Amino acid sequence: MTIDMKAIHDSDRTLVMGVLNITEDSFSDGGLWLDPANAKAHGEAMMKDGADIIDIGAESTRPGAKRVSEEDEQTRVLGAVDALIPEGAVLSIDTTRASVARMALEHGAQIINDVSGGQLDREVPHAVAEHTESLYIVQHWRGWLAGSAGNVPDADTSVYANDVVDDVYDELMKQVDDVLHAGVAPSQIIIDPGLGFSKPSVEHNFPLMVALERFNSTGYPVLIGASRKRFVGAALADAGIGEPSMGSKDNATAAISALCAEHGVWAVRVHDVAKSRDAVAIGNAWRAFANV
Repeated sequence: MTIDMKAIHDSDRTLVMGVLNITEDSFSDGGLWLDPANAKAHGEAMMKDGADIIDIGAESTRPGAKRVSEEDEQTRVLGAVDALIPEGAVLSIDTTRASVARMALEHGAQIINDVSGGQLDREVPHAVAEHTESLYIVQHWRGWLAGSAGNVPDADTSVYANDVVDDVYDELMKQVDDVLHAGVAPSQIIIDPGLGFSKPSVEHNFPLMVALERFNSTGYPVLIGASRKRFVGAALADAGIGEPSMGSKDNATAAISALCAEHGVWAVRVHDVAKSRDAVAIGNAWRAFANV
């Protein structure tokens, strides 16, 4: 089955990317999908629920997470890729390692989602450039799996001297320039302002969502990943919802997904696909009527 990745890149509707964490310690679902059979079943369930893309990650990027070995990451990722490609899945690989990226692409994965934006392993962009039909998500993050110095996640990397929107925009565009210099084509690039990465608070993240049009104006498709993140729970708490449950965070994520779709982002990365599928459908419809 041939998948038109140009059509995926240039989608005129917001897509839903389902999260498949094959890890022991991801912040919301660590350990649930570590077994290969469970990972395959969860990926298939998300596809049935309406996921356009499955994002496979085998290494947690939560604050303070320890790196998994390169061999373990490869084994986990390739097991899921080989199980889901025959099902017609569009697969994104959440990795910062060039070796994992290359092997996944060779096994049929179509997208590399690099949360370090090409800065942790400078060979990742080259791996993508070797596969001209693939896509590359360039995300903003200052932490690069370094953990944080203190009790606040990313406290050492979350000071924005000018303004969070200005600094993230400028730094992300510099990352894109570096990726282009490494040989990745503009038609392969998707950008992600990296909500929650080096941005622990509501005050860091909401301004970036308010400024979506600025990121859209770059001409690159924009991915937003707010799902279940700490700032979502904090925003609910600020609204008077004490000790928000995972379900509450998924409801709030769906609301963010609808708003993102209404603002024309390329895709939303979520854990609860069914809720965000419905929310995105409304946001897409809203945008369509607004543009009539």
